[in-house]
Amino acid sequence: MSRSAHPAGPRHADVLPEGHYTAPADDLNALDPKVWAHTVGRDADGVVTVGGIAVTQLAEEYGTPAYILDEADFRDRARAWRTAFGTDADVFYAGKAFLSRAVVRWLDEEGLNLDVCSGGELATALSAGMPAERIAFHGNNKSPGEIERAVRAGVGRIVLDSFQEIVRVAHAAESLGKRQRVQIRVTVGVEAHTHEFIATAHEDQKFGIPLADGQAAEAVRRALQLDGLDVIGIHSHIGSQIFDMSGFEVAAHRVVGLLKDVRDEHGVELAEIDLGGGLGIAYTSDDDPREPHEIAKALSEIVTRECEGARLRTPRISVEPGRAIVGPTAFTLYEVGTVKPLEGLRTYVSVDGGMSDNIRTALYDAEYSVALASRTSDAEPMLVRVVGKHCESGDIVVKDAFLPGDLAPGDLIAVPATGAYCRSMASNYNHAMRPPVVAVRDGAARVIVRRETEEDLLRLDVG
Repeated sequence: MSRSAHPAGPRHADVLPEGHYTAPADDLNALDPKVWAHTVGRDADGVVTVGGIAVTQLAEEYGTPAYILDEADFRDRARAWRTAFGTDADVFYAGKAFLSRAVVRWLDEEGLNLDVCSGGELATALSAGMPAERIAFHGNNKSPGEIERAVRAGVGRIVLDSFQEIVRVAHAAESLGKRQRVQIRVTVGVEAHTHEFIATAHEDQKFGIPLADGQAAEAVRRALQLDGLDVIGIHSHIGSQIFDMSGFEVAAHRVVGLLKDVRDEHGVELAEIDLGGGLGIAYTSDDDPREPHEIAKALSEIVTRECEGARLRTPRISVEPGRAIVGPTAFTLYEVGTVKPLEGLRTYVSVDGGMSDNIRTALYDAEYSVALASRTSDAEPMLVRVVGKHCESGDIVVKDAFLPGDLAPGDLIAVPATGAYCRSMASNYNHAMRPPVVAVRDGAARVIVRRETEEDLLRLDVG
C-alpha cells in the first residue's frame, strides 16, 4: 500500500489544541479488548485479524467500507445474557440495534427472544423462522395494518404505548377472535444516560404513558376491561448507554408502586415487569460497562426488594439488550483516501465512507476509537479527525483520536463497536451505497447483508 509522505500534524500533548480526547496510548498498535470483538487481534505481520482472517483479505474480497461482524462474539454475548438471567427471566434482543435474517437465526439458536418495532422488523423476524410467540412488538405509532399482522401472527406480546393503541389492539384481537397478550409502557419520570440519571419529571417525550396524574393507572384500568387483551405486565425504559444502575432502582420503585395500586384496585397481580434495555458498551477505553451477570444480579435484587416492600409476588423480569450484544461484535473497515494536516490543529483523515454508514457521531456526538488495521507502525502519534466523503462539514466518524504519524492513503483503518445502530441507521446520502455486513467465524467469512449497488439505487428511481 502507498506510504507517500505528507506534512506532519500535531504530535505531542504539549502542543495539542483544546478538545475532548484522551492522551495517545503507549502503544498505538495495541487493541483494547474492551472495545474490540473477542477474536480480534494482529497477525505476525501486524495486520488486524478477526476470526482468524486478516482485514487485508476481507478488504480485497468484499471491498470497503464494510461492517465486519464476529459471529462467535455475537453468540458468546447472547449466550452470556441468556445464562445470566436464567430460566426465570426473559431476554429480548432489541432488533432495532441491528437485524438481519442471519441474526434472527443466531438468536433463535442461542435461546433469546426478539423485540421488533416496525412491520419490516417483524417481517424479517418471521421470514427467518423466529417463533412468533417469542416476539415482542414495540413502537409508539403502530399502524392498524402492523397491529393486525402482529396479532394474526401470534406475537407473544404487544407493548401498548398510548390510549389509542389500547383500543386498536383490542379491536384487532377481537376481530380475529384472539386474546392478545400486552404490556403497558409507562413513563416513570426517570431519564438515564451514561453515568447520570435525573429522578425528576421526564414525561415530555413521545414514548409511553406517564405515571404522573394517574394516566398509567387509567391505561391499565381500561385495558383490563377489554376482552381482546390479556394484560401481563408493565414495561419501562429509562434511557440508553447506561452504566449506573441507580436509575433502575428509581424506575423499579415507581413501577412496583403501580403494580401495588393495580392489585389494590383490581385484585390482580400482574405477572411481568420489563425493565427495557439501554445498557452501555465500551466505545473507548474510558468506558467501563458491566458484565451481564452483574446486571442480572443487580436488577433481580432491585425488583425483589421493591416487591417485598410492597408485599407483592416478584414478577417475571424481562430485559431488552440490543447494543449490549451486537455493539461490540462488529467494526467498520475503511480505506484512507486523503490525509490533510492542519498546522497547530489536527490532521484530517478522509475515508471512503462516513455519515452514510455511521450517523451516530453527527447525530449524538458519539465518541469512537480507531486503529491502523493493515499494518503496525512505530511512528509518533498524531491527533486526527476521521471524516467521511460526504458534502457535510459534520460528516465526522471519529472526532479526535491518535493514529501513527506515517498514516497514508491506501492504509486500512478500523473503527470498533459499530455493530449497533450503524447499519440500521445507514443511508444513501449523496447516493452512497450502503456497505455490506460480513460475518466471520472460525476462519470463514460470508456476506449476511450484501453491499448495495448502483442498480439497487436506480431500481427504486421510477422516473
